[in-house]
Amino acid sequence: MLRATVHLVTVRDCLRLYPVLQPVIKRQYNTSPFGGRNLVGMDIAPVVEAGRALVEERPRTLAELRKLLGEQWPDRDANALAYTIHYQLPIVQVPPRGVWGVGGQATLTTADHWLGRPMETATQPDEMIIRYLGAFGPANARDMQTWSGLTRLSEVVDRLRPRLRTFRDESGREIFDLPDAPRPDPDTPAPPRFLPEYDNVFLSHSDRSRIVDDDYRKRMATRNGVLPNTILVDGFVRATWRIVHQGDVATLIVMPFEPLTNQERTSVAEEGMQLLAFAAAESKSHDVQFGALRDA
Repeated sequence: MLRATVHLVTVRDCLRLYPVLQPVIKRQYNTSPFGGRNLVGMDIAPVVEAGRALVEERPRTLAELRKLLGEQWPDRDANALAYTIHYQLPIVQVPPRGVWGVGGQATLTTADHWLGRPMETATQPDEMIIRYLGAFGPANARDMQTWSGLTRLSEVVDRLRPRLRTFRDESGREIFDLPDAPRPDPDTPAPPRFLPEYDNVFLSHSDRSRIVDDDYRKRMATRNGVLPNTILVDGFVRATWRIVHQGDVATLIVMPFEPLTNQERTSVAEEGMQLLAFAAAESKSHDVQFGALRDA
């Protein structure tokens, strides 16, 4: 879905957003070492057709697709054939994947087959951009492109101008928001908030410094691009977090990037206990611990 990664969305959003975001997914397929780069010169239409038939016959794993498609095209990279289905069709992972607290191997079918409803056909991103601004505005076209992966959004923004309100940021650049969007006073308190891996708030703007210090962002970087769970204090990333289960005890470990004041630690701990009540409800005891500062 968004940025060619797995997202949890409503049925309505799946049917509406996939056609809009399909160019991003196909572009990533063409450059992916798992996909199009290994099938250069091949007509992939028969592969897509065969893959659709397989996953709509019954949900299949990538391993099954590798085997079955590899048998049909034995002179081609079986892994790339399987990922072709992943990228070229509107794929969903069926339960138990996506069920809270339950795991399972990723097993795939098409969204339209699973839902019993066809994908929508409109590809213009206008309404998606309106919704983006409702969640992440004020923002400019570069921010929208960073979040969605789509290009040439300046043209879309110009088309939407009658529906938007414009401002200037600290650098004098034009930014956009919805006319009736809330714009709190800068001194409005921002209580601690716990964000999960890959939270869209963290990935929604070209300039990430509006939410995280560049030095902290470098410390968070990993080889495979995984973004850790983060904690916002006064609206900025100040720590990371993880939950450790030991017997009947669930402990939330907070790893600050810099020393937190006593008041900030108290607020983070209170919010952390609420998180544990939700995310570790099955544990009999909950605790919040503050670890050492994260290394530079």
